[in-house]
Amino acid sequence: MKEQLQKANLIIFAYPVYTFMAPYQLHRFIELMKEMDIDFSTKFAAQVSTSMHFYDTTAHRFIKENCLDMQFKYAGGLSAKMEDLLEKQGQKEALDFFKKLMFDVKHNIYQQEKVPVTIKKESIYEKSLPIRAKKANKQVTVITNVAADDLNLRNMIDDFVSAMAYEVKVFNVREFAFTGGCISCFRCTIDGTCIYKDGFQEVLRNEICTSDAIVYAYTIENHFTHSSMKCYDDRQFCNGHRPVNRGKCTGYIISGSYSQESNLRVICEARAEVSGMYNAGVATDELDTALSINQLAKSLSYSLDHNIKAPANFYGVGGMKVFRDLIYVMKGFMKEDHRFYKSEGMYDFPQKETKKIAQMYLVGAAMAIPSIQKKIMSNMNEYTIEPYRRLIASAEQRNKDKIE
Repeated sequence: MKEQLQKANLIIFAYPVYTFMAPYQLHRFIELMKEMDIDFSTKFAAQVSTSMHFYDTTAHRFIKENCLDMQFKYAGGLSAKMEDLLEKQGQKEALDFFKKLMFDVKHNIYQQEKVPVTIKKESIYEKSLPIRAKKANKQVTVITNVAADDLNLRNMIDDFVSAMAYEVKVFNVREFAFTGGCISCFRCTIDGTCIYKDGFQEVLRNEICTSDAIVYAYTIENHFTHSSMKCYDDRQFCNGHRPVNRGKCTGYIISGSYSQESNLRVICEARAEVSGMYNAGVATDELDTALSINQLAKSLSYSLDHNIKAPANFYGVGGMKVFRDLIYVMKGFMKEDHRFYKSEGMYDFPQKETKKIAQMYLVGAAMAIPSIQKKIMSNMNEYTIEPYRRLIASAEQRNKDKIE
């Protein structure tokens, strides 16, 4: 493989998008590429991905940043929907991309951009937080890939365990004997079981997913972390496309220059949103490590005590609509996913909002009358805020009645 890479003038990273990034297998290959003594500075790189356009943006950014790390001349990428190459438009877009790519290589056109560099701490964080008394009615699990010699992250995790108000168990993915990474066979979407028999499915469902909160702890490497965490992420697909942790809490313990990794920050926020989990925060070792860990522990403990939920933002709403439509169309095949989405009321298609649709028809008919349109348009802000005024007035009245 090293010889092939040395001979190549152009390297194209082709992959399906798995959980916000490239799959574990490609992630690991990139790690190995970086360990090779190869000068990539005269070579071009590009990428082609397939997906349902679910966070293909973060996947492409991950590959791009690692290409720039290796000093490739990065020449862009093509993000295709899975069926695109079966249709004329998709075939044209692919052909146009490759023609432009060949043009760029010939004329030495490529993207120049600085990428974030993870600054490793010179000193090791020392444990400093006292052990807090534990309450027994909640369970927190830390998922980590901490290496044996990563004392900084190990001490951060230990301090978090001490500061939490609840018992914490730690699952180190480096210590689990995975048979392999997810191969997208889709068996789990059909009958709910994984093709691998290494016991991970049982651990995930019976020990990890039964927790009230799941915290991810890792050291930044290659704009994410060591590939062992990506193997864990991908193998969670034994739950199919089902957000089985909805309503729970999550958080992150991250060692490294987190504030400089914009794509990683999007991934951390988006995975919480898409999962329907409340993100209690991110503890880092960039500034005051002990304070950051203590704040995460307090925030997570409070969130568990009060069953905190947060309205989803675009990351969560947009992401779930992609999967909602996919599962509905493929419900005859993805039977386990379909049962989950149906039972959880996740088929919230807009055509079901018959009352609102009817109201909008009435409003549209009224607005077609010039005199009514003039009256409404001149007072549109008042019409918009009137329901909220009534709501506030009602709340004030209830408070007044309580006082009296």
